[in-house]
Amino acid sequence: MELISSHSNPKIKQARALQQRKARQEARLFLVEGIRHVGEAVEANAALEAIYYAPALLKSEFASELVARQAEKGVACYATTPQVFESLAEKENPQGILAVVRQPDHRLEELKPENFTWGVALVSPQDPGNLGAILRTIDAVGASGLILLESSVDIYHPAAVRASMGTLFWYPLVQASFSDFQVWVKEKGYHVYGSSAHADQDYQNARPYLTPRILLLGSERAGLTVEQQSLCEVMVRLPMHGRATSLNLAVAAGILLYAML
Repeated sequence: MELISSHSNPKIKQARALQQRKARQEARLFLVEGIRHVGEAVEANAALEAIYYAPALLKSEFASELVARQAEKGVACYATTPQVFESLAEKENPQGILAVVRQPDHRLEELKPENFTWGVALVSPQDPGNLGAILRTIDAVGASGLILLESSVDIYHPAAVRASMGTLFWYPLVQASFSDFQVWVKEKGYHVYGSSAHADQDYQNARPYLTPRILLLGSERAGLTVEQQSLCEVMVRLPMHGRATSLNLAVAAGILLYAML
């Protein structure tokens, strides 16, 4: 087994470029780091382009077997020195494995009540870490996926991938305009529930939440506009008893998703 030891190796340079958003967008690829995350990508049959691993860092028998199985399937697997691997890894003290994965292409028109019973739609989210955390809660409650509206956030940012804890590979993640979303929910018969600090109804009193349903949430900074609220059958609020006027978006989504569950 020959180890890649040069930081200027073309394969290493290509993978390292994916640390930047522009390269991810142009190549339609992203990096997945760590044993659990790469394992989830493999189990979900994600489109792996390559695996990079450092044998000297890879202490897990599971991970070593994972690399061997993927190599047998024809996935390009590149062994590197620890120093070269650390130049690819984002985390300190890396586990010694990462994968280059092709970005899936999910579209709003593919979703319908039969395959998307309930989910979350976010308007103009700003924090990629929140996206990953919300996906993890979507998985926990058994919801169907995540729709991003008017979004410029990088859904394959390392923070989003990491916060999703592997759930990113199991659920559709769709980007759409709000106008297309409006048409879609009406055509497909979705019940839309929104949240605002100024809503009259406490979220705990809004049951039953009807199916198929969408939880619509505004951005961390601005919330939902009047037009966006008008799409909602019910607007609910989370009671705030302290000095803070709002909750973190992922926390608010988690509370409301469990209420819907």
